[in-house]
Amino acid sequence: MQQSRADIITQLKKDVLFQRFSVPRNKDISSISIPPLTNAFHFNIFPLGAVHEFICNDASSSAASTGFISALLHSLMINNGVAVWFTNAQTFFPPAFAQFGIQPDKIIFIHISNQKDLLYAMEEALKCEGLAAVIGVVKELNFKQSRRLQLACEKSRVTGFIICMNPRKINTTACVARWNINATTSLNDDGLPGVGFPVWNIELQKVKNGKPGSWTFSWQADRFIHIQDQTGNAEIYLPQKKAV
Repeated sequence: MQQSRADIITQLKKDVLFQRFSVPRNKDISSISIPPLTNAFHFNIFPLGAVHEFICNDASSSAASTGFISALLHSLMINNGVAVWFTNAQTFFPPAFAQFGIQPDKIIFIHISNQKDLLYAMEEALKCEGLAAVIGVVKELNFKQSRRLQLACEKSRVTGFIICMNPRKINTTACVARWNINATTSLNDDGLPGVGFPVWNIELQKVKNGKPGSWTFSWQADRFIHIQDQTGNAEIYLPQKKAV
């Protein structure tokens, strides 16, 4: 049976999407599949090989964004991948990444105080096809800067995450998605006292060819848990290694 014109156009759109935001061909990593969050993106595919922007207005939001990105890195680095994390201050405690199933020695931390130099170094890192992801912490991001980062991602297929700390102005950017992550009450196991599992209110504020939305997710035992209501009903999403 011959394909209809509409079917052909739909398939071509999918092919273009995979070419731009697909898993890198030369790396053995898993994709990110976290319904219903990933359902907000075009064809229900979490964009890899693209830049994601995170807006943080205070230290709490920054910590929540760092935790959420680390949970995403769990999938991207699941097969011994390596990431580079650029910061302007030495504020990280590397052993804490073990909470997200990441070996701390698999993340290279580079501290650069000058933002212009940091963005240049991040762009160069994004051109390196051997990396699973590149993360950068900046004060602000404009369209020209974001476009350079995005072009580097599209060529290498490396995924970039950029955290904007206390931006004076939220500019239009070439990033594929804009996120705002905030922490909420943690989950305790069986009512035990103390700090429980991290829980985030996740807001997808802007997304290309998708639908913005908000969700509440927790991270427990190397997996995302979608908190559906106040009674604790949840759906579990466990990242899988890519078959070899």
